[in-house]
Amino acid sequence: MANAQLDRLLRLAIAERRLVSLTYQGCPRIGEPHDYGARNGKDQVNFFQIGGVSRSSPLPTWRTLDATGITLIEVLDQHFAGTRETPSGRHLKWDRLYATVTPR
Repeated sequence: MANAQLDRLLRLAIAERRLVSLTYQGCPRIGEPHDYGARNGKDQVNFFQIGGVSRSSPLPTWRTLDATGITLIEVLDQHFAGTRETPSGRHLKWDRLYATVTPR
């Protein structure tokens, strides 16, 4: 499992639908954490990136982040509306889901 502080902050951000600012593999990113759980033996975050740095595609876009690659995280005061559609219409399959944004 991810370290205790990262775990606590991800669960808080998802429960309260708050944006996060984080550093992932050395790149600053801002976005909406939607799902946090285990897939293929790794803790991961399904993340809708709206700001920061992207090396691979224009923003906004979906990202799946390995929790071990997150070195800094801050839960921001801004909220996001909730669930979003994915381009494929499919969502990730999780081995174990720790927290998820659910429709209200």
